[in-house]
Amino acid sequence: MADNLPGVVLVRDTKDRDGGTLHVRPECWRSFVDLARRIGPVG
Repeated sequence: MADNLPGVVLVRDTKDRDGGTLHVRPECWRSFVDLARRIGPVG
């Protein structure tokens, strides 16, 4: 996750550095992280 651009969270696959970047609004990213914490690991 990049943190050098205000107002946007950039996410990419660290194993595919030439792949695309997902642009997410910070409030949506926070919601995603909160949900991930609540449901825990899935597998």
